[in-house]
Amino acid sequence: MSKFVFMFDEGNSEMRELLGGKGANLAEMTRIGLPVPYGFTISTEACNSYYDATKSIPTELQFQVLDALHNLEEKTGKRFGNPVNPLLVSVRSGAVFSMPGMMDTVLNLGMNDETVEGMARLTNNPRFAYDSYRRFIQMFSDVVLGIDGFYFEQFLEEIREEKGYSTDPEMTAADWQAVIKGYKDIVKKHTRKAFPQDSKEQLFLSINAVFDSWNNPRAIVYRRLQKIPGHLGTAVNIQSMVFGNMGNDSGTGVAFTRNPSSGERKLYGEYLINAQGEDVVAGIRTPQPISALKDEMPEVYEQFVETCQLLEKHYRDMQDIEFTVERGKLFILQTRNGKRTAQAAIRIAVELVEEQIINKKEAILRVDPDQLNQLLHRRIDDSYERKPLAKGLPASPGAATGQVVFDANKAELLAKEGNKVILVRPETTPDDIHGIVAAQATVTSRGGMTSHAAVVARGMGKPCICGCESLKIDLKAKQFKVGEMIVIKQGDMITIDGSTGEIMLGETPMIEPQLSDEFKLLLTWADEERKLGVRANADNPEDAKKALEFGAGGIGLCRTEHMFMDADRIPIVQDMILAETYEERKVALDKLLPMQQEDFEGIFYAMQGLPVTIRLLDPPLHEFLPDKEELLIEVTKLQITDPNSKELKEKEYLLRKVRQLEEFNPMLGHRGCRLGMIHPEIYVMQAKAIFYAIAKVTQQGIEVKPEIMIPLVGHVNELKQMRQLVMDAETQVRAETGQEQNYLIGTMIEIPRAALTADQIAQDADFFSFGTNDLTQTTFGYSRDDAEGKFLQSYIENKVLPENPFAILDQEGVGKLVETGVKLGRQTKPGLKTGICGEHGGEKGSIQFCFDVGLDYVSCSPYRVPLARLAAAQATIKSEQRQSANELQLKI
Repeated sequence: MSKFVFMFDEGNSEMRELLGGKGANLAEMTRIGLPVPYGFTISTEACNSYYDATKSIPTELQFQVLDALHNLEEKTGKRFGNPVNPLLVSVRSGAVFSMPGMMDTVLNLGMNDETVEGMARLTNNPRFAYDSYRRFIQMFSDVVLGIDGFYFEQFLEEIREEKGYSTDPEMTAADWQAVIKGYKDIVKKHTRKAFPQDSKEQLFLSINAVFDSWNNPRAIVYRRLQKIPGHLGTAVNIQSMVFGNMGNDSGTGVAFTRNPSSGERKLYGEYLINAQGEDVVAGIRTPQPISALKDEMPEVYEQFVETCQLLEKHYRDMQDIEFTVERGKLFILQTRNGKRTAQAAIRIAVELVEEQIINKKEAILRVDPDQLNQLLHRRIDDSYERKPLAKGLPASPGAATGQVVFDANKAELLAKEGNKVILVRPETTPDDIHGIVAAQATVTSRGGMTSHAAVVARGMGKPCICGCESLKIDLKAKQFKVGEMIVIKQGDMITIDGSTGEIMLGETPMIEPQLSDEFKLLLTWADEERKLGVRANADNPEDAKKALEFGAGGIGLCRTEHMFMDADRIPIVQDMILAETYEERKVALDKLLPMQQEDFEGIFYAMQGLPVTIRLLDPPLHEFLPDKEELLIEVTKLQITDPNSKELKEKEYLLRKVRQLEEFNPMLGHRGCRLGMIHPEIYVMQAKAIFYAIAKVTQQGIEVKPEIMIPLVGHVNELKQMRQLVMDAETQVRAETGQEQNYLIGTMIEIPRAALTADQIAQDADFFSFGTNDLTQTTFGYSRDDAEGKFLQSYIENKVLPENPFAILDQEGVGKLVETGVKLGRQTKPGLKTGICGEHGGEKGSIQFCFDVGLDYVSCSPYRVPLARLAAAQATIKSEQRQSANELQLKI
């Protein structure tokens, strides 16, 4: 028989995959002697067995739960369902990886009409007992019975208004009894059954609900965002209850051992007196900062500080801790590695090294490369004179501008249409996650720094303001008021600063981010460790300078066609395309040559001797001509209004030319090296512009390392001809300038045939650069624009594909071609330089793959260079760790 249930003292922190993160931490805290309310964990394997059994609890699991419940009764001296001395428990989810707010929790389980009376007598506090019971009914009905919490909140609000109360603590025992009766009526109305009174029935229904919540929509969305595998399942933690709502000597809170926004080494968190844990994160009451606990309960505060220090030292990382104080006694309910912003992650990692808690390699591994994008976003210009409409709690840093929306569905819809929106809600719930994902930022009028909105936004690196109580939000009218005069309606533009909590009307000027000293230091450590080079994709001197600023070791892709897109150049490019003879085309090319030369000079100057890979013209020529449909409309209008005009003849000629160049499948048509084969004069012009630029920059004492790349080669004979063409151009320029130049000629591998015949192609290539964007298109047979617009998202949602292959490299298919290309190429030339220049060069998983197959470098956009530097270092360290583990295994 499989063991599905583990008492807290049977586990430890190494059992995360079996007990989930929360269960493993509860076991570990129990093991090291912290004041943890006792309980047991149902394993993730039990969750998978539940789904294997078509969503029913296996019989052996039922028996093990009842045995564990008996152990818990023996340990606590209380009895489950006993009205004299009742045992109450919480039922919480606990996935392997933290998923805050995504799955379901039930508190105070075991309460019924009899045990509530027992609790009232035992505590001599009827108000507390009935408050706990109404909470249980509401939570159980929402999570287990599927009744929307709105009905309960609406009824409670009506009672409060009737009594003239503004907060829950004003409610008396009699008031809560009236609420309980009303709640039961709501349950009866919606389920046609009475609220269940049997405690064991409540328990097993709740276990079912937690297992079910593993696959609720918000959990699925969160897992997709965080790339958490769906097969892991969730554990269930059954824990004896302690109560923070037993009076003013009780309370509950959430705290981080360091500031999760800034990383400052200072206890950070919130608590509520006379409240249960859900009150803090639900945002119904605005909590007090943790520092205020020092004045209200000094002994508890000191004990809590010591416990936080112990936990951080034990886990060697910043901790997110949930605690409850019951009648002056501290209990630790949970600890886990805290979610943090990128800024905080970097500062914490660096300071933990300085405090000699972790080493540099561990620090590098502690920072998620994807998070670094947060630090490279804009912020509000310091010179801008701010006129805040309102101010709330700065829950997640960064600034954003967008249209106000009040509904998560509306936010998602508008964002899909290309609009930037800011989601404004009284508070968010896990059901709002798709709106938070779609929005630029989130604002709530209730809740604190550890509320749902704050935690989720920080995890996504999005700005967030919480607890902005001056906003009077009217969801029905789709507007919010600030004071009596200012009304902001849906669609109005606002700017928020998540670092200060300020909300401003309209757009504000933004400035580029600056890298912190800790960030620069961490990247320096990363550079010391990594063996994989990092270059940037840059097509102009400005991008090249930015790439250098972010630490790029060269340019891995300079797309020369982007140099043709300038408004002053398009007419010349069109003359080149429309030319009927070689002589006509040569006139246009002679005009373009000095322009291209100037571009290359600027890039060579900017890169100061670092390698620059220049790709010759790649896209089909028709892309430089006007849109056919628009031309057709213009011609039709002129045929009606001015049939004899010179303009009509010109437009008709242009339309004929566009139709001549039009292709059924441009991606596989007359582009790349095929252009150079048919119109070699185009590539000759580009090659000469490169060599003239090299000569001029070299004369000024600046070293240049050019790498000329021939695109879309599928057969070695194409590369042979294009290589000779480039070499002939260099010979001509050398004859004119008297300067001999060092350069490399290579190719972009983006056709499957090129990868499969790489041993032949390597004979005429000095380097390979894998263009994985087109290689993905040609391998899958997908047109990226069509696939992403029509079916790709459906494929991902229905698990036909695990990820978007244009965002994350398909290692099984496309990756196999890359690996084959590297192996075959180096069979011919052992020292062949290989790199990747598609967008995958800036994605951490793809970078790990590139390291594993032996590429020399990755290339990505300038703003992703820091990410790539960190990910490349992590790839090296992880490889070393795997090698050490394998060597140890061999010795064993």
